[in-house]
Amino acid sequence: MSFLDHPKIRKIRDRLDYIGDEERLKAFLAVSRAPFLSLPVLLVALGTAAAAWECGHVYWMRAFWALVGLLLLHIGVNAINEASDAKRGIDGPKPESPFSGGSGTVPSGRLTIKEAYGFGMVATAAGVLIGLGFLFVVGWRMVPLILMAVVLVAGYTDLFARIGLGEVAAGLGLGLLPVLGSALVQAGSYVAAAWAAGMVSFLLTFDLLLLNEFPDQDSDRKGGRKNLVLMLGPGKAARVWFWTALAVPVFLLHFIALGLLPWPCFAAVFTLILLKDAFEWTEIAGDRFPTPPRSVLKDNILWNMATHGLVAAGLVVAVWL
Repeated sequence: MSFLDHPKIRKIRDRLDYIGDEERLKAFLAVSRAPFLSLPVLLVALGTAAAAWECGHVYWMRAFWALVGLLLLHIGVNAINEASDAKRGIDGPKPESPFSGGSGTVPSGRLTIKEAYGFGMVATAAGVLIGLGFLFVVGWRMVPLILMAVVLVAGYTDLFARIGLGEVAAGLGLGLLPVLGSALVQAGSYVAAAWAAGMVSFLLTFDLLLLNEFPDQDSDRKGGRKNLVLMLGPGKAARVWFWTALAVPVFLLHFIALGLLPWPCFAAVFTLILLKDAFEWTEIAGDRFPTPPRSVLKDNILWNMATHGLVAAGLVVAVWL
């Protein structure tokens, strides 16, 4: 009997063939929530640009590995979230909207809960390993970010989203902390521009999640979640979203006036026009109109991406001025 025909080797080969099947790969891609993975790209670009503006250089390989690490962590939390929600019966085979809830992959049987959990854990572990690698580059300053990343990924679904802190956790994990981390691996310290850009990013991601929670109210309530929409009701939660959205340009202008961000970032203020329909919806949001139209959910995402992109672009322009 040849080495390749050994029962244990055949079992490994069969398992690899099973995982590598095209439909399986599509299922893993689905629980990764691939359409939402553009946000980590913008966050790393923002942090890298902030460091470049203050320090005058870019280490491209560090930026690359920071992006890979953040993508893995984002994939990890998405997969773990989907597995946990399927276990609790929160998500069904068909998502409530393209912009919220799960992908429907686990409830439809394309992946088991165990497989989704395992995939999420492997992605998270790989992301953490990349973070640990940066310890050799920037030293102990990386430790708090790594620890907070682990806590946020592991605790988002089963802790923070159940005690009313899901939006804050998202703002930190997919806002402030990645911007700080991306700048840290470039500059070796926590630069002021990264703190300023990171605070704007925190508000953007906080609002991104908050509005996306509106279509999932019934399933989230059934699954035991406690988010701002359920705790405050749709009317008051819509007001929180509205004032947080208005705070974004206020913070931007404040940071520009203080010299913490360069004047080309001012262009990001004008993205607020994308929220015209969303602001109109908040005026009627309540028990009669508890869920925003899909066009409003889409505009919220476009506003988020455009604002992140223009702040990053403003920093890049300032580097060359």
